[in-house]
Order: sequence, then C-alpha cells, then structure tokens
Amino acid sequence: MSPRKRTVIGAGSVLVAGLGIGGTAVATQGDNEIGSDNYTAQQADDATQAALDATEGGQANSVERDSENGATWEVEVTKTDGSTVDVRLDKNYDVVVIEGDSESQDSST
Repeated sequence: MSPRKRTVIGAGSVLVAGLGIGGTAVATQGDNEIGSDNYTAQQADDATQAALDATEGGQANSVERDSENGATWEVEVTKTDGSTVDVRLDKNYDVVVIEGDSESQDSST
C-alpha cells in the first residue's frame, strides 16, 4: 500500500470537524476517525461528486490528493456493476483519466 493517506467515505452520514490548522479537515463517523489530509471537506465532497458523475453512480470509497497523470485528486469508486476504478481529476474537478483500481485487482490474485 502506498504511504499516501486516504480518506474513506462511509456509506452512512459523515460528521466533519474542521481543525482550523491550515485548512485540514478530519472526517469522522461515530467515534472513529476515518482519515485526514491537507484539504477541506467541501473539496473532498466536490471531488467525490465529480467522480460519481463521471462513473454514472456507484459508491465512493476514498478520496485523496494525487499527482499521477497530471491529476490533483484521486477518488476510488465502486461502480454499480461492482468494478472498482480510480477516477483522477484535475484542480477544477474535470476527469483526467479513469483507471481500474490496481489495489483491488492485486487483492484478487
């Protein structure tokens, strides 16, 4: 697994508490911290919505900053057909590329 931090998006309601330290936000579900990174909850929500629009639905599993393929964001999405993809977005939340998720593919072998 890469050393990058991932923020997992829960299926239930997510309570977001801003820390006020350089715009960092921590998302929590119940008493469990589910991740943090150097972006706001609104940015994560915008990236998630753009990725779900690009995949025509599904469930977002995680969102993180990314620089692969010229992207700014990576959102892992399980599509409605059950396949998992990484949606890479630029700083304006436009799709750069949608790729099969290598981590989920690695775990099936």
